[in-house]
Amino acid sequence: MTLPLPVRPAHLLDERPAAARWLIDGLWADEAVGIVGGEPKTCKSFLVLDMAVSVASGSPCLRHFPVTHSGRVLLYAAEDSLQVVRHRLEGICHFNNLDLPQLDIQVITAPALRLDARDDQDRLRQTIDQLRPRLLLLDPFVRLHRIDENASSDVAAVLAYLRELQRLFHLAVAVVHHARKAASHLRAGQALRGSSEFHAWGDSNLYLKRKHDNLTLTVEHRAAAGRSDLPLLLQGANDQLALCMLENPPAPQPPSSTAHEQILDVLAGTNTPVPFAELRKASRIRTETFCKLLAEMQRQGKVVKSSSGYQLVSTPTVSLSRSL
Repeated sequence: MTLPLPVRPAHLLDERPAAARWLIDGLWADEAVGIVGGEPKTCKSFLVLDMAVSVASGSPCLRHFPVTHSGRVLLYAAEDSLQVVRHRLEGICHFNNLDLPQLDIQVITAPALRLDARDDQDRLRQTIDQLRPRLLLLDPFVRLHRIDENASSDVAAVLAYLRELQRLFHLAVAVVHHARKAASHLRAGQALRGSSEFHAWGDSNLYLKRKHDNLTLTVEHRAAAGRSDLPLLLQGANDQLALCMLENPPAPQPPSSTAHEQILDVLAGTNTPVPFAELRKASRIRTETFCKLLAEMQRQGKVVKSSSGYQLVSTPTVSLSRSL
C-alpha cells in the first residue's frame, strides 16, 4: 500500500535560532553543503585545512571568522600526500597557538575514493556513520570520480549523494572544485569548471581569486548575505604557512603609466626596431589590448612597422637658418 507524503502547516515548521545558523560565522552555514572554488594555485587547499583546524578547535577561521559549532572533522585529500597534509595542518596550528595532536581531525588514508562508485559510496557512508563528524572536507572533486563534469545528470547524481549524507548525518560538506582557466571576468560561481549544477548545489560557497599578487575571497550563501573581494594573505614563518585575513589591506596604487605610454617607453629605449613578441612582453600588456593599441599608434603616425619590428617615428629637426 502506498502512503501519502508527510506534510505540516508552514507556521508549524521548526524555527531555527539565529545562533544555530552558522558552523563558521559568516563563512559557512551549519549543515551546509557547498563548493570551495578557484583557479589553480589560489590556496583552496589551505582554506579548507584552515576550516578543518577551526572547526576541530573552535578557533576563528582565518583568524577572523568565529566558529559557532565545533566538532570532529573528516578529511580526504586526494591530491596531496599525507605528509604534506600533516605539514600544512601543523603550520595552521602554529598560527593559532594550537597542538595538532589535540585536534579531532580524522584523515581518510585510502589511496582512492570514487563518489560515483556504489562500493565507495557505501564505505564513505559507513565511515561517517561511525565517526559522526560535524564537517566533511573533500579535496578536490576532479580526483573523486570518473564522470563527465559537463554532464549535468552525472554531476547531479554525485552531488545528490553528498546532499543525502548531509541530511542523514546532519553534517556540513565542503568540496574543493577548480574554476575554468581565464575565467576571471565571470562571476565567481559561473567560473566553476563543468556543469552549472556545482554553483546551484551549494548552500555556502567560497571562491578564491588571484590577480597579480593579490588574493581575494568571495563568500556566497543561499539564505544569508554574502561578501566579496575579502583580501587574504598566505603568511609564512619558518616553513609554516597559513592563510590570514588582511584587516587593513593597503590601498591600491594607481598605475605608473598607461598601456599606451608603456609601449612608447619600450620603443624610446632603443634605436633599433623591436620585434612584435619582444615588444609585447616588455610592455606587459595583454595581447588583445596590445594589438589594438599598436594599430592605433600606427594610424596616428607615432609608430612605424618594418620587417625587423616596430620603432618610433622620428620627428624631423628643422634648422634655425631655414626657418628664418
